Amino acid sequence: MVFFLEILLLVVLLCFLFLVLAPKETLPWNWPLMKIMPTLYLESHRIYDKTAQMLSQNKGTILFKTSWISNIDILVTSDLANVQHIMNSKFSIYQRGLAFKDVFDFLRDAAFNKSLDEWKEDKKLTHAYFKQNDFHKTTPRIIHHTLEKGLVPILDHAAELDVVVDLQSLFNRYMLDATCILGTGFDPGSLRIGFPETPLLNAMDDIAEAAFYRHILPEKVWKLQRFLNVGREKKMVEASKTFDRILEDFVSKKQESSPNGPENGDDFDVLKFYMMEAAKEESKQGSNKHLQKVFLASNLMALLFAGRDTSGALLTWFFWQISQNPSVKTKILQEIEHVCPKIVSQKHIFSNVDELGKLVYLHSALSEALRLFPTAPFLLRVPNQQDVLPSGHKVNQDTKVMLCSYAMGRNPEIWGEDCCEFKPERWVSDKGGIKHFASTSFVVFGSGPWTCPGKELAFTRMKAVAATILHNFHVHISEGQSIIPGVSAILTMKHGLKVTVSKRWE
Repeated sequence: MVFFLEILLLVVLLCFLFLVLAPKETLPWNWPLMKIMPTLYLESHRIYDKTAQMLSQNKGTILFKTSWISNIDILVTSDLANVQHIMNSKFSIYQRGLAFKDVFDFLRDAAFNKSLDEWKEDKKLTHAYFKQNDFHKTTPRIIHHTLEKGLVPILDHAAELDVVVDLQSLFNRYMLDATCILGTGFDPGSLRIGFPETPLLNAMDDIAEAAFYRHILPEKVWKLQRFLNVGREKKMVEASKTFDRILEDFVSKKQESSPNGPENGDDFDVLKFYMMEAAKEESKQGSNKHLQKVFLASNLMALLFAGRDTSGALLTWFFWQISQNPSVKTKILQEIEHVCPKIVSQKHIFSNVDELGKLVYLHSALSEALRLFPTAPFLLRVPNQQDVLPSGHKVNQDTKVMLCSYAMGRNPEIWGEDCCEFKPERWVSDKGGIKHFASTSFVVFGSGPWTCPGKELAFTRMKAVAATILHNFHVHISEGQSIIPGVSAILTMKHGLKVTVSKRWE
């Protein structure tokens, strides 16, 4: 065993030396036997920009050979015709695949982890929830509660003591609490002064990091790590156990306290809605899987990841972008004053949905940040049969197809020659409303049957946070920071975003 580890270490070291000595323009480097795998692993810290560069140099599509350990190759594309083909025209061919389920096995029976056919029943429940009047009533209440009791007091405290705050950690905690209340009715209280230790938050971070490396390592490698219980796979197992314990506790408490569903809109959440619908089905057909704790906990886990990581990451990139483009910040503040003239020179918490809906330029600035820094920089699909893409590339069941939304946001053929500029105006229509682009040009919320049903909620919550902070505080970005993407399944900032704040009003 020791000899094997010594040989493995030598191989890794040699790969690293060759990588360092190789001219950068020769990447992606296909190594003997190991092919692209060492390059992907060792270059993962700049994988997004490197992928965008390579796609630009290869007409938007490139085929990576993985390694002799696996016979699965990876086709990465940002070609608009390919994306339309995969996500819309031939969506029935391109599913998430068994490999996707393996990578996200910690989500178990969650709707997120299913094929399109398997997802149909759960999709009906999801859409039904978002159509509920109680959902629309409780959304502003949750937003106001989490802003008033969590985010604003923390920033007030930071302003009074002139201490540094990590915005990314702040937003992650905010979105975790807000999403947990939305999903379960319980407030985990992670967004409090001093940023208390939160097992749920730590578990999510460990799981997200491990999930990313499962994407770039050959399946047999990370499964061996899991079998040996080492490295990130060990952290994944421990974090998943923590997650399961917490969420199943939420489910048990909800089943004990409100088995018959909510009595009013102030007591409405996803978990209770699922239980209500399941009870209806059970009365008609007998035992129903939607009552099972594992099913409920799995879907809550998927909801927490979708609601926390994506919005928290985007808000961080948004504040970084407007710090680099002060004219955009000025226009947002002018819009807020125009839409809400009565709040000038006084504190205000933005939780009114109608009020937030009128903030068109703020919505556009968030969309622009999402275009340049999509929270899901890669979307994975696996064909269930042989197919030929519009680009001429042939794919089959042994090909992972990855749509690179990060590269698409920097594609001049889609967004024009100014595609690398932060320009919210591109999202404002001639009539002053939100300009809509084809979902295949802006795939961050999915496209076709895979379109995310929570898009409107996500923008409402992000606008509430952004408007509340910008109206009530001056945000000063700390100097000397290294602003680079982190290595995770979500496009986060590797080192966070350190700021100080000062109050605009007393």
